[in-house]
Amino acid sequence: MNRDYYFMARALKLAEKGLYSAHPNPRVGCVIVKDDTIVAEAWHEKAGLPHAEVLALRQAGHAARGADVYVNLEPCCHQGRTPPCTGFLIDAGVKRVVTAIEDPNPQVAGGGIENLRNVGIDVDVGIMRYEAEALNRGFLHRIKNGRPWVVLKVAASVDGRTAMRSGESQWISSDQSRRDVHHWRARSSAILTGIGTVLADDPALTVRDVETARQPLRVVVDSKLSTPPDARILSQPGRVLIATANERITEDIDSEHVEVVYVPATNNTVDLVALMAHLSQREINEILVEAGPTLSGAMLQASLVDEVLIYLAPKLIGDDGRGMFSLHGLDKLTDCVKLNVVDLRQFGDDVRIQLRPLRH
Repeated sequence: MNRDYYFMARALKLAEKGLYSAHPNPRVGCVIVKDDTIVAEAWHEKAGLPHAEVLALRQAGHAARGADVYVNLEPCCHQGRTPPCTGFLIDAGVKRVVTAIEDPNPQVAGGGIENLRNVGIDVDVGIMRYEAEALNRGFLHRIKNGRPWVVLKVAASVDGRTAMRSGESQWISSDQSRRDVHHWRARSSAILTGIGTVLADDPALTVRDVETARQPLRVVVDSKLSTPPDARILSQPGRVLIATANERITEDIDSEHVEVVYVPATNNTVDLVALMAHLSQREINEILVEAGPTLSGAMLQASLVDEVLIYLAPKLIGDDGRGMFSLHGLDKLTDCVKLNVVDLRQFGDDVRIQLRPLRH
């Protein structure tokens, strides 16, 4: 059993190599072991390229026959962008497959495990399940719940202010905190902001300070379709999606890399639940929200936030500063949005608090 944990930990470490690039596919690593020796290992880099199992089997060659295979996600058994991995494993003559978790994709959903067992391959499931689920939480959450995993990021002073009364906010957080944010951007499928932030700050919302060939989709919630054609967010590398409740789609901002989509309105604003469903259909696994208090508060009150990152800087801005979240109708303590602290660490002079709503 200790042997299984050792090799699965290696498979998970390999899978992490796809943290920034595997989207929309899950992050998967594979280790092939024979006589307690690793004979091949690989990881899935990006959609359309061979899966980790296939790459590892190619590397192993004849040594795969009679070997044990460690993979952090159930091998696929359907034809997708690439052929099914189970066929390759069967043809290679492996003896045993150890997988951390089942694939909830309806096209797999235990079928890969069943296919392997039907031809006499031993399959063990559940080794390092928690770690495997954490690595692919966005993919798993989208498949199971029909919406992406949403991380809400806020930078604030210790008295909970995100900007001065004038709107000045650059920079509340430290250089180290901002570099950490770029890692969160890089692992996300999309970065979500609101039109208020676009008009006030004119952000780029691109990944910098992190080596990656992929820029996440940038999504602007813009109910009245008032994004300026010269906004910085529209001119950066990568694609932009403007979600609007205005049925007037203008050619001024609809271009090859900028798409405007109509989303039904609720209370004269974009229906955020409908927007999350739309993004799920686009295979968006993880979203990082970098927005002002109005959109951030609306996401929380719609129960669409799965994780909150608060970077607290050792500064006092005072009562005239802008708050973190606009939350309405909270008259009693029992109405509060309750959060659970899951991690606490320091970046420069700042403290990052990682929280999750208690429903999780």
